[in-house]
Amino acid sequence: MPTRILPAVGDADAVRSLTTLLSQLPDAEPVAPVTDSTQLVDTLARLAAESIDELPEVVVVHEGIGPVPALELIREVALRFPAVGVILVTSDASPGLFQAAMDYGARGLVALPLHYEELASRVHAVAQWSVGVRRHLGAGGDVFSGVGGTVVTVSGAKGGVGATLTAIQLALAAQASGRSTALLDMDLQTGDIASYLDVQFRRSVVDLAAISDITPRVLADAVFRHDTGVALLLAPGDGERGEEVTDRAARHVVTALRSRYEVVVVDCGAQLSGASAAAVEMADTALLVTTPDVVAVRGAKRTVRMWDRLQIRKAEETMIVVNRHSRGTEIQPALIQRITGTSVAATAIPANFKELQGAVDAGRVHELDNRGTVKQAMWALAGELGLVKGTEASAQGRGGRARGGDRAALTFRRRKEIGR
Repeated sequence: MPTRILPAVGDADAVRSLTTLLSQLPDAEPVAPVTDSTQLVDTLARLAAESIDELPEVVVVHEGIGPVPALELIREVALRFPAVGVILVTSDASPGLFQAAMDYGARGLVALPLHYEELASRVHAVAQWSVGVRRHLGAGGDVFSGVGGTVVTVSGAKGGVGATLTAIQLALAAQASGRSTALLDMDLQTGDIASYLDVQFRRSVVDLAAISDITPRVLADAVFRHDTGVALLLAPGDGERGEEVTDRAARHVVTALRSRYEVVVVDCGAQLSGASAAAVEMADTALLVTTPDVVAVRGAKRTVRMWDRLQIRKAEETMIVVNRHSRGTEIQPALIQRITGTSVAATAIPANFKELQGAVDAGRVHELDNRGTVKQAMWALAGELGLVKGTEASAQGRGGRARGGDRAALTFRRRKEIGR
């Protein structure tokens, strides 16, 4: 049986060199190379959606791949596609990098310049490993499913605009439709999801921050299973501990959740941190909740511009959700769209706090009356975003983007700017 090999190389000269050598390997079947990290994850996700047997046995990642750095990309592939063996091609063959590559999930390392014998030996060994893993998967192992779910982030233009309630209701709607759903509280200093749902918890996202290999078992120990079926990964009870969740840790957590659940909703709050920025950057759909008043809309515009300056997300990739909307307000969704340069959700959430007050005060927002206009609108928004099973709506072109839209991890410069 031929070994399918997928090269992931950004440099044109390196592509030619690598593909030429791969084509000479016995029983090798090189497939068309991909040129960046986004294309690689998209390609693997598409193949995995058809069948695990459609995945290549070996992926060869060049050290110069981007925009996600090579080691980070290897970690994501190893988590989401455990039946694929990854080889890193690098000019640094030091023991330190070799150990780092193994820690991130690579199955082998080949030094530059490439030599036929070394490449052939490594490809053969990794291909055999991949075949063995697929036999294990066929027997049903405790591993991530691979294809990955949809990630939606919900941020607030400012505090008090209803981002947390919106995030909770989107997660509840997705879970109620039959989709496995996780709700992550990335508002690390002031997160209130636990209060809204009246839950007591011991573990939080901080417990995963220092773990480099988040296995399904480790993840299951950290999440809280709510009565509604939604898996909750909550913010720490002590807000100062939120600093332990770095942008890299946030990326690992979101990737692990995406690999385990069909829908992942992330409440990012109204304050930008390295962790919340990483989540917004990774999201398939990024929502920004605002109310139709001057202060909140200015906050939304300021947030959109900041995301663009820090290269977190472009305005056209962001979707505004208008909360507490009424026909009598001067600021209507069309005007907000013009001011912010974003798309605006077709579903606006009406202003009717009276129907929410009792449930909010009791911490029982999951028990809102199904006949309430606010709940109906938020669940309709979930359908518009394609989070509800059976809906065909896609977030593409309405603030969303294709799977694997991750760009490079937040740089030190961005973290410095965020901290100012």
